[in-house]
Amino acid sequence: MKYLFLLGLTSLINYKTIYGQNQQGQIACIGFYNLENLFDPYRDSTILDEEFTPSGAKSWTEEKYLEKLNNLSTVIADLGKPLAKEGAVILGVAEVENRRVLRDLINTPKLADAGYQIVHYDSKDSRGIDVALLYKSKYFKVLESKSIPVLLQDTSDGRKYTRNVLLVKGDLAGQTLYIAVNHWPSRRGGTAFSMPFRIQLARLNYQIFDSIRTIDPHPAFIVMGDLNDNPDDPSIHTFLKAEKKIDDTSPEELFNPFWQVYKNGYGSLAHEDSWSLFDQIILSHRLIKGSTHEFKYKSCQIYHKQFMMETEGHFKNYPKRSFSGDVWNHGFSDHFPALVYLLRKK
Repeated sequence: MKYLFLLGLTSLINYKTIYGQNQQGQIACIGFYNLENLFDPYRDSTILDEEFTPSGAKSWTEEKYLEKLNNLSTVIADLGKPLAKEGAVILGVAEVENRRVLRDLINTPKLADAGYQIVHYDSKDSRGIDVALLYKSKYFKVLESKSIPVLLQDTSDGRKYTRNVLLVKGDLAGQTLYIAVNHWPSRRGGTAFSMPFRIQLARLNYQIFDSIRTIDPHPAFIVMGDLNDNPDDPSIHTFLKAEKKIDDTSPEELFNPFWQVYKNGYGSLAHEDSWSLFDQIILSHRLIKGSTHEFKYKSCQIYHKQFMMETEGHFKNYPKRSFSGDVWNHGFSDHFPALVYLLRKK
C-alpha cells in the first residue's frame, strides 16, 4: 500500500534553508498538523472534555499527556529537515484544547530552543478544540491576527458553532503573507449530509481571500488545514476554487499542490483500508507566479517517518494514533503532517 508522497524534492537538494548562504536561493518550510485531541488532563466545565480526564473514558492522565507531548514534539522538531535547516518556520495545528497545551508543547525539551511562538484564540466549539498557528519569530513576524467564528447552518440539531477560522497576517523574511488556518466540519452523519457544512467553510475562506484582494490585489495567501474533504471534492475544487495545475490557476483562483498527490494514491490519514488526503495547504497565484525574488511554491510533501507509523498488523503503515478506541496506543496522531516548500531565488 502506498503511504508516502514527496513531490519534486530531488530538485531541492542544491538549495539551503531560509537565510541560507547559497547562490540559488532560500527555502521556507510551511506546514500543517492535526494533533489529534491534544487535551490537558484537567476538567474544564465550560466545554465537553470529560473523556480526556483521569476519570473519563480515556483515563487521560498527566503521564499519558506528557508522553503525547513528547511524541508530537519529536515529529514537529523534525519537520522539513534536512531540506530546510530551520525546519517548519510556520506550522498550523488543529485539535488543541487551549493555549496551555500549546505552551506545554513548545516548551518540551525537543522544541524549547526552536523559538516557536503562538497565535491562538478559544473557539465556541462544544468540545473546546481549536486551531492555532505556531511560528518561529526569528523568521516570521506576526503583524495582525483575527479569529473568525463559524456558526453552522441547518444542522439536524439546530445551528451550532464549530472551530473558528484563524487568519494571520505576517512578514516572512520581508514578504507579506496571509494564512487562514482551518479545521472543517467532520463527515459525521455521512459525506452527503455533512458536505454543505464544508461548503460553507469553503465559501468563507474564499470570501476572506476576496476581502484581502480589495486592499492587496495580488496577496500571498495560504489556506491550510484539516478540510475533511479530498482535493477533488466540490467544497475545495468548486467553492474554494482550488485548481489542480499551476498553469490553469488564474489570479482569482487558488492552486492546490496536493491534488496530484491524492490522484497518485497517497493520503494523510487512513480509514477502512483506504487513504484520504484531508490535510492540505492551498496557495494563491502570488505564491506560484509571483515577482522575481519573492517566495514561490517549489514542492509539497505528506510527511512521515517509520516511527510515526504502525509497524505491524492490519493497520501497518497507517499513522500511529494516540488511542485505539479508548485504549492508549502510545501514538502521535491519526494524521500525517502536510508541508509545502517555498523558494525565493536570489
